[in-house]
Amino acid sequence: MSVNFPNPSRSFEASGNRVCFWGYDNVIEIAFFLEGDALKKLCPGMGDTEASFLKAFDSVKARIYEVADKVYMRGHKSSFSHVLSAKDF
Repeated sequence: MSVNFPNPSRSFEASGNRVCFWGYDNVIEIAFFLEGDALKKLCPGMGDTEASFLKAFDSVKARIYEVADKVYMRGHKSSFSHVLSAKDF
């Protein structure tokens, strides 16, 4: 079963320089953390502000969700959080 992303919420985590978002496998909530380097790989011209991170995330959200689902389905279903790095893209 794949992950669904019905919750459009996302947040910038300055301390980790990453964006956090959530997916669901039935009723189980899974946290995903998209590293800044991964987002900059997808959106090379983005800035370093919180607004820039969130705008860039929104512009490539479909691709991010696709990769998040693949990472989750790779067999790490026992974990309730996953980090997406540049190598995942």
